[in-house]
Amino acid sequence: MLRFFILWRRAGAFSLAAYLTIVHSVLYYNYNSREGVLTMSTKVTFGEFFKQKRIEQKKTLRQFCVDNKLDPGNISKLERGLMQPPQGKDKLEEYARYLTIKKGTDDWYKFFDLAAIEAGRIPEELLSDAKMAANLPILFRTLRGKKISEKKLDELVEMIRKA
Repeated sequence: MLRFFILWRRAGAFSLAAYLTIVHSVLYYNYNSREGVLTMSTKVTFGEFFKQKRIEQKKTLRQFCVDNKLDPGNISKLERGLMQPPQGKDKLEEYARYLTIKKGTDDWYKFFDLAAIEAGRIPEELLSDAKMAANLPILFRTLRGKKISEKKLDELVEMIRKA
């Protein structure tokens, strides 16, 4: 894990957003600065995030569904994790619009990333970049605490700087 944070520092502030997108898509970590311990936290699910955004609108489940012509039973299952998030871009965009999640914001990407993660997929925009996709195994090994060569680490840092 130490190498993971060294990578962050070496990548520099300008590439932090790109790197966080990758990390966010893989795992969620908490750092306890008092004890100096890095631990995996309980991740937020798509349904929990959906519910949080609905509650921010100060709407009950039924109000939200009536306003947007949705089935309350299905949305309830979605929020409780009993139903998989939709994987179609159009449906996700529709739900994001109902939840007033603005396109291009951190919440927008989190919404789409969580839907992909729950389906066991890596978000499409990460896979569409061939160089990024080729370096994902390096990132996964780093997150697992496996050693990678300095050369591969430097290549990943350089790619993140250019992102």
